[in-house]
Amino acid sequence: MTGRADATRRSTYAGNARATAPVADKAITYPYVARERAVGDRLRRIKGGSMSSAAPLSVDVRQGLSMKACRTAGGARTPVICIPGLTRNASDFEDFAPLAAATGRDVYAVSLIGRGQSDYDPDYLNYRPETYRNDILAFMDAQGMDRAIFVGTSLGGIVTVLTRAEAPGRVAGAVINDVGPELAPEGIMRIAGYVGARAGGADEPARDLDEAAARIRAINETAFPGREAAFWRLFARRTFRQEADGRWRLDYDPGIGKALLEVGAAPDLWAAFAALRGAPTLIVRGAISDLLTPPIIEKMRGVNSLFDYCEVADVGHAPTLTEPDAWAAIRPFLESAA
Repeated sequence: MTGRADATRRSTYAGNARATAPVADKAITYPYVARERAVGDRLRRIKGGSMSSAAPLSVDVRQGLSMKACRTAGGARTPVICIPGLTRNASDFEDFAPLAAATGRDVYAVSLIGRGQSDYDPDYLNYRPETYRNDILAFMDAQGMDRAIFVGTSLGGIVTVLTRAEAPGRVAGAVINDVGPELAPEGIMRIAGYVGARAGGADEPARDLDEAAARIRAINETAFPGREAAFWRLFARRTFRQEADGRWRLDYDPGIGKALLEVGAAPDLWAAFAALRGAPTLIVRGAISDLLTPPIIEKMRGVNSLFDYCEVADVGHAPTLTEPDAWAAIRPFLESAA
């Protein structure tokens, strides 16, 4: 279901990008069948042809560290930057990117340092939101991108909020997916449990994709109840990488878990969240999320009552953003933005 903190509010920002009229209604398909193409010693996943126009990018965001991304061409309107969650990578947006691009804007899905094909940081203590914020600003500079609409899932939402606070003019709008300026303890405990276990040495690769899917299902089934085997196989493909010996290993640096346990999930975000006032903002929440709870949403309304709001039925942490409930809110949000 969808709702809005202020159902009549819908801001349009003028900027350097050329605005165009909203695209006409068209049928939306949700591809789930994966084709695979080998790229170096990793796999680039391309879903059902939906990202056939996506171009890989590599940007040096810090000395000696390259961040990988994928650009889906869509048009001259203000571009979109998609930032995934704590242990996730750009492949989470493979189905979302072409939908967003159809609103007339290029879409950049990034893999933060330490995830996917991006370089790993030799100092794990750099795995913290403030560093990722700086990396995103460096990425934008490298692409000649003055401003963008940010789509941030979980950690990506935290990075979005911090970027707006640091450089307000760079964030033209924000879709914050299932995270707030306060993190529910039960959600953080669950995440720290499985990420921290890997940091502690529990890193045995899965023998095959079916075992990888079983592992990811055991961790995430409460967030995605009733999903079929094909859903979990695709989830596993986006979470693991296949190594030369055929086994499947989680596709992120175990040092991320060490940093989470030692440094914490995020700094205090309430002041940064207040900086979103004045930027069109859509908050997306999984209806059964254990990280962004209804009491936190109400506290957020006290700080900024103007954000739009969408709740995705039968999903926990975190929505994929291609669910009908989510896309029904995101599509008009993007179409009305500059």
